[in-house]
Amino acid sequence: MFNDIGPLELVTIIVLAVLVFGPDKLPKVIQDVMRTIRKIREFSESAKQDIREELGPEFKDFDFEDLNPKTFLRKQLDNDELGLKEIRNGFDLKKEMAEVTDAVHSRDSDPSPASGTSGGGRIDMTKKPEEPGQDDRPPFDADAT
Repeated sequence: MFNDIGPLELVTIIVLAVLVFGPDKLPKVIQDVMRTIRKIREFSESAKQDIREELGPEFKDFDFEDLNPKTFLRKQLDNDELGLKEIRNGFDLKKEMAEVTDAVHSRDSDPSPASGTSGGGRIDMTKKPEEPGQDDRPPFDADAT
C-alpha cells in the first residue's frame, strides 16, 4: 500500500504526528485510524463477496484486480495468443533507426572517413559538409511551396 514512502518520509510523518497530536493523544489517534482502515477493508470485502454472489456460479473465479487496466494488459500479453511476443522481440528500434540514418545520409552500413564520419558512427561536426552539385539538387516544385 505504501511502497513509495521512503524512510526519511516515514520519519517526517512520525515527527509531524507527534507535534500535531502530542505524545499523549498519539496512541489513541493511531488506534482510531487503524480501526477505520479495518472497517473500510471489511466493507470492501463484504461488497466484493456480495457482487460475487449476485454474479452467480459462472463468475466464481472472477478477480477484481482484473478490472485494473494494467493487470488486464499484463495478463493478455502473457497469454500471447496473437503472437505479440514474437513481434515485440523481432523489432529492434536501434537497428531500424541506424538503417534509416544510413539511408538518409546515403551511406552503406560501415562508416568511412571519406563520408564525413569518425569511428563509432559519429558525425564529425568540425568538417564542412560537401556542397551538392547542380545535378544533386532535387527538382523544384512551385506548387508544393
